[in-house]
Amino acid sequence: MAVEITSKIVSYSVKKAVEAPPLAEENPLTVRIPSRPEGTLEAVSEKISYVGAEGRKKVYLLVSFMPVEGVLDGKRVVIERPVEFFFPSGQLSSEHQWITATMRSLSLAARGGYVTQAVADLRKVAWDKGLVRCGMNRWGKPMFHDSEVAAIAWSIQQILYRRGFLDQDGNQVPVEDLVARYAKRQASGHLWEPPTPEEIEKAERAAAEKGDGPTVVGHCPECNGELIMMDGCPTCYAGCGWSKCG
Repeated sequence: MAVEITSKIVSYSVKKAVEAPPLAEENPLTVRIPSRPEGTLEAVSEKISYVGAEGRKKVYLLVSFMPVEGVLDGKRVVIERPVEFFFPSGQLSSEHQWITATMRSLSLAARGGYVTQAVADLRKVAWDKGLVRCGMNRWGKPMFHDSEVAAIAWSIQQILYRRGFLDQDGNQVPVEDLVARYAKRQASGHLWEPPTPEEIEKAERAAAEKGDGPTVVGHCPECNGELIMMDGCPTCYAGCGWSKCG
């Protein structure tokens, strides 16, 4: 319906659009996932080999991942998080129920947002059957762990490191980096790749030159280089890779 204006227009104003309220902060690292979603998830299946008191063993482990949304600095962001750990029973002589219970607990921790601490706690588990050799450190020297559980937990950390979720020492990668890595993956179609040993050594030397490198705890008996604490053991920082733990 048209309205005729007969009086003189003396002023006018433009109605402003109503701004939407800012989004509430929601850290995608700690967003609770109620349950494993239906359907297919991306997963990593890995064969783990280690040597302990009962000889060499090979086991298989599967870790599933999914994208998780959150709000960071008022913007919606997406990261990738582990949400499920699966260890097929019958691979070890240990009771299957304890293995299944541990994997279920890890899965709950992953969906609850505290899997990094849960895996780190498993690395502290010790037994009375001696050290277990599993994997290599960044200098190509064998890694020794206090139990089979600790060895498997270290292997889980390495899976999460290669996926870009943890750093090489098992520490949580900042959420800003996770957002950037997932966005880059979506744009390029390629997974994040860990830095090469040469790149790591270059970064460590640069940090040492700035004076914010790791604390020196002694000198290497083989090359007289500086020793730092690595995985609880004095390890040569100069590059020869000598470790007090073997």
